[in-house]
Amino acid sequence: MQPDNPLDALISAADRALRSVFAPAHASRPVPGQLEAAAGTEQSGRLSDADRRAAAALMRVNHAGEIAAQALYHGQALAARSATTRELLLKAARDESDHLAWCETRLRELDSRPSLLNPLWYAGSFAIGACAALLGDRTSLGFVVETERQVEGHLDEHLARLPSADARSRAIIQTMRIDEIAHGANARAAGAAELPSPVRALMRGTARVMTTAAYWI
Repeated sequence: MQPDNPLDALISAADRALRSVFAPAHASRPVPGQLEAAAGTEQSGRLSDADRRAAAALMRVNHAGEIAAQALYHGQALAARSATTRELLLKAARDESDHLAWCETRLRELDSRPSLLNPLWYAGSFAIGACAALLGDRTSLGFVVETERQVEGHLDEHLARLPSADARSRAIIQTMRIDEIAHGANARAAGAAELPSPVRALMRGTARVMTTAAYWI
C-alpha cells in the first residue's frame, strides 16, 4: 500500500528506484522455458556466436524496456489520485519485476549484460509517469494502454528477429507479451482515456531512442 505521509511515499519511491536499477531482480514466477532448458532441449551453447550476440542485444532492449516500465508505473503510482488506480499500477509493476528478472537471467545465460544507461531510462520514465498521473487517473491509465500497445509491437518485432534456435528467449518474450496485453486491458477497463495522436507519436519517438541506444549500449 502507498504510505499516507508524503515523505514516506517519497522514501518508498526512492527505495523502489534503487532496487529496480541496482539490485538483482527477483521473480515470483519461474522463468519461462525453464523446463525445456532443464530437459536439455534448448541450450544457449547451441547458438552460434552471431546468433548469441543478436539474441543478447534484443534481450538487453527488453530488459531496458522493463526498467522503463517499472519506473513509469512507480511514477504514476506516486501521484495517483485514487487507491484503486494506485494498486492497479503497483500490481502491473510487480509483473514487470518478474519480466526484469527473466531478462536478467537470460542475459547472463547469453554471457551479456544489461544496458549501461538503465539509470537514465528509469529517471526519464519515472518523470513521465509522474507527469502523466498529475493530469488525472484517466489520463494516467491512458498512458498505460498506449505504452503496452507499443510494447506489444516491439515484442512482436523481437519474436520475428530472434534466432530460430533460441527457444528460451522466445518463451520469455511470449510470456511477457501476454502480461503486457493484460496490463493494457486492465487499464482500459478501469476507465483509461484515449491519448491524443501527437502524444502517442511522441511516446513512439521516445521509445525508439531508448530501444536503439539500449541495443548497443
